[in-house]
Amino acid sequence: MVLDRRFQVSYALLGGGVVCGEAGFLHQSVLVREAVGHLAVRPGGVYVDATVGEGGHALAILQASMPGGQLLGIDLDPKVVDHARQRLQHHQSSYVITQGSYTQMEELAASLGFTQLDGILLDLGMSSFQLGTPGRGFSLLTEEPLDMRYDPEGELTADHMVNTYSLDRLATILSQLGEEPRARSIARAIVEQRPLATTLELANLVMKAYGGRRGRTHPATRTFQALRIAVNSELDNVRAGLFAAINLLRPGGRLVVISYHSLEDRIVKGILTQESRGCICPPNIPVCSCEHIASLKVRTKKIIIPTPEEVRGNPRSRSARLRAAERLPGA
Repeated sequence: MVLDRRFQVSYALLGGGVVCGEAGFLHQSVLVREAVGHLAVRPGGVYVDATVGEGGHALAILQASMPGGQLLGIDLDPKVVDHARQRLQHHQSSYVITQGSYTQMEELAASLGFTQLDGILLDLGMSSFQLGTPGRGFSLLTEEPLDMRYDPEGELTADHMVNTYSLDRLATILSQLGEEPRARSIARAIVEQRPLATTLELANLVMKAYGGRRGRTHPATRTFQALRIAVNSELDNVRAGLFAAINLLRPGGRLVVISYHSLEDRIVKGILTQESRGCICPPNIPVCSCEHIASLKVRTKKIIIPTPEEVRGNPRSRSARLRAAERLPGA
């Protein structure tokens, strides 16, 4: 993929997408160059960063779309929204950032005058700001309440799940959403030891279930992933968000999705593949009855992954997977 000089300069100014967080750490946006390239960002284009985070991707899109580019940024986390606004303050006439879910993308875009979009980005990863801000319950290395909500107004918390769900229900969540091989033994340990009040209590309990052994990643990583996904309905939201994005794109508009674990990527791949086909009837039906019309052309036959250089500079990027598609006319 060839990128023009304007974006090469913008990317250098971004330091590869580095964004400062208030907790004294750096957030590095992942696959920035590749995302902007597959969005085919052009001057004067209209774009949505539906998971704007701290604004690293959004800033790169705005800089590559000058002059005249417009961007709508959406994020469920109100604190992250504030950081994105600070990050993009030098482009105030070119963007609108609003708090909300990307599942509400169609309604939000319509209410703010964003139609016939040239590109939509969905970066499904959690930001370093969320992971590093005390009290959110995302970190398994510090003493925090069992929260894990992106939206602080959300009703369900990890505390409620851990301390009230049955053994069977917890085991199913850990197995299906965390792909945790020891889901049942961990769920049993949780039920036997509860009430649990903090993330560190939970992480240490999972560590004991693994016999105190640690590999490259903490043994509680899958457990925390499963609880976070369940608390925030992440997989259902991915499905809803993808179809909302497809509906908003103009013919020729691009959709770019960055996912970080196999459950997300499986959904993204499945929907992009399905929407790139005409008939989606089961193979045992001899005559098509679905009347399905292809709405997308997949632009990434193979997933795009970070370069070794990016992974060395930002180890959290190692699990990122990028897929892209283009809206077809007449769908």
